[in-house]
Amino acid sequence: MTIDELGEFGLIERIAGILPAAGKDVLVGIGDDVAVLEGGGGKVWLATCDVQVEGVHFLKEATNPYDLGRKALAINLSDIASAGGSPRFALVSLGLPRGLEADFVDGLYAGLREEARSYGVDVVGGNISGTRRGLFIDIFLLGEAERDEVKLRSGARVGEAILVTGSLGDAAAGVALLLEKSLSTSAGYAAIAQARRDRPSPRVAEGRLLGASRVVGAMTDISDGLAGDLGHIREKSGVGARLYAAALPVARENRTLALSARGDEWHFALQGGEDYELLFTAPKEAAAGLADLIRRETGSAVSVIGEIVEASRGGELELPDGRVVPLEAAGWDHMKAGKPGEAE
Repeated sequence: MTIDELGEFGLIERIAGILPAAGKDVLVGIGDDVAVLEGGGGKVWLATCDVQVEGVHFLKEATNPYDLGRKALAINLSDIASAGGSPRFALVSLGLPRGLEADFVDGLYAGLREEARSYGVDVVGGNISGTRRGLFIDIFLLGEAERDEVKLRSGARVGEAILVTGSLGDAAAGVALLLEKSLSTSAGYAAIAQARRDRPSPRVAEGRLLGASRVVGAMTDISDGLAGDLGHIREKSGVGARLYAAALPVARENRTLALSARGDEWHFALQGGEDYELLFTAPKEAAAGLADLIRRETGSAVSVIGEIVEASRGGELELPDGRVVPLEAAGWDHMKAGKPGEAE
């Protein structure tokens, strides 16, 4: 069997089966957005790492190094946010091909510095290696949280509402516009899609508020696509889910682009990756209050997009015309990915 046949998450399960059982200070190990480690005094450490690889996550010729530096840290910040934590310390590993301009590294670290400063993160070390092919930047990030405020993928309960911050599908639209020159949209939306693709905004303040609310059931960030990441919640929580297409926060231009590029107006919103919005569940009676809290304190919009149902129902999508179709939980899979640079 090849890793392509296993897929990313099958490979993760295979690796987890090889490793020994975690020690008593590992409260949550492999299989969630973060590892949760005992910190003492009612606090825990949150640990995560993520990599940006040339030709997979970005194309060097189309990438501003400053934006790449910010994004490389932002995607890790998003994992800490999804657990309700506060980011603290980062380690950075670089793989650099020979002949790379030193100015590119300067720009990369200028972006890293700015993103770290914005969220109170100290970059405390790392590693540099040469590579024979493209460059990569891999970041390990530690955050902290109160033990009873940590949110995982496993807390969803039947009857809860499903909510999401911000808007969906914009980053995937940005990737499509970059790679498929036949596609077009308005100049205004093209700028929005490019910004969401290249400069994501991790919802750190929102995550902290949601964790501190202590009414959120499950939470994750949307890195692999709404359908895929909701699938992780379904799997870990042992539940099903119904989404309402009409309630999804998707720009009209995004739906038009998705229909043109993929034959499905909801494709970028459901299957596109790298939104880095927070997807969470909460009791229906608490949903409006949480949405108002997030809007009031951070300015971020929150939408109620569905409900948690019995596991036997799997994933469902109710279309605006009332038809209900299966919700395919494919999402982005690194081991089954398409052409280089594709992120949806």
